[in-house]
Amino acid sequence: MPQSLSRMLIHLVFSTKYRQPLISESIEPELYAYIAKILYDECDSPAEIIGGDKDHLHILLVMSRTRTIAQIVELIKKRSSKRIKPKSVKFRRFQWQTGYGAFSVSVSNEAVVKAYIANQKEHHRKKTYQHEFRGMLRKHKVEYDEQYVWD
Repeated sequence: MPQSLSRMLIHLVFSTKYRQPLISESIEPELYAYIAKILYDECDSPAEIIGGDKDHLHILLVMSRTRTIAQIVELIKKRSSKRIKPKSVKFRRFQWQTGYGAFSVSVSNEAVVKAYIANQKEHHRKKTYQHEFRGMLRKHKVEYDEQYVWD
């Protein structure tokens, strides 16, 4: 019987609205676990690793054969925002930025990307999210207009 087989790794990156530092260490474990559940249960795109810092997330995921990256991002953002908002007054206006970055990762670089995501807190002691994201765009040769990257 013919099969359609694939394993495409995607490094997904997006921030909180206006890069507000709302992802506290107290909410992080629940947020990451919930996003992993959404990816696995609803998107058929299991997360290999989720990490980030107070104002953004990095997710290495195995891309679904049947969903688009836009559909996956929409589900993650909608569901996780609804889950976080009622947690406390601090999160009442929690939102994700409108956009995102999605970058292909070769299997030969999977371990490097996983280590990079796992080391986000240390990484951001030296570099801001904006600086990091611009570097990723350049590295992956993504053309962009600075005016429309941030919200």
